[in-house]
Amino acid sequence: MQTKTIVLIHGMFMTPLCWEKWIPYYEAKGYRVFAPAWPGRDKPVDVLRKAHPDPSLAKLKLNHIVDYMEAFIKGLDEKPAIIGHSMGGLAVQILLQRDVAVGGIAIDPAPPAGVFTTEWSFVKSNFPAINPFLLNQPVQMTFEHFQYAFANTLPLEEQRTAYDRYMVPESRGVPTSSLGSAGQVDFSKPRRPLLITAGEKDHIIPASLNRSNHKKYKAPSVTDFKEFTGRDHFLIGSRGWEEIAEYCLQWFGKIE
Repeated sequence: MQTKTIVLIHGMFMTPLCWEKWIPYYEAKGYRVFAPAWPGRDKPVDVLRKAHPDPSLAKLKLNHIVDYMEAFIKGLDEKPAIIGHSMGGLAVQILLQRDVAVGGIAIDPAPPAGVFTTEWSFVKSNFPAINPFLLNQPVQMTFEHFQYAFANTLPLEEQRTAYDRYMVPESRGVPTSSLGSAGQVDFSKPRRPLLITAGEKDHIIPASLNRSNHKKYKAPSVTDFKEFTGRDHFLIGSRGWEEIAEYCLQWFGKIE
């Protein structure tokens, strides 16, 4: 890989804590690893939960996140490799257009503007976060919703552990703004290599939606796709996460 720096970008309803296993894994292989928080997310999970409903959180939009990540990356002494999960994956797609990284991986990314599916699991999983009657209010995901949307392949005990450790309230402004100009991707623009991954059993971002996202790209740039069998949306933190982390590292090694 052309860099020894990796930047990890978390997704909705989470903080950088979701990368707690990946950071030492990559550091042990000789990389500098950064996992910057979204604006306002640089606090412990329990603090963010106690602040709900936080009116300042409700103002957060996707463009705020992407602009913040771009500024953070530009402050590094070399272009990094970037990996994002869920909405962080869409941020990776947008950041690659801004030429701030040597390559990017979007793990089960939220879809860019104009890429959509009517699959029931997608609609059911996402509706609470985009409820048009509550757009000015942040949303707290219930445990039952987390079970279905994020961790549907995990045993009950692991679902509860993951929910209690990682889940925080979210701004409805992030997903709704991704439907407009903030979430636009120029699929014809040349850029650095991109890998899009999918989890076969992912409910909130179905594998078919990730395939549609991948197929939209028309630029003569490396754009790869990988579906992980039997995996749900929380594949970055549940059992077997090492397979995902290592696949990402091996892919970066092939794009030089």
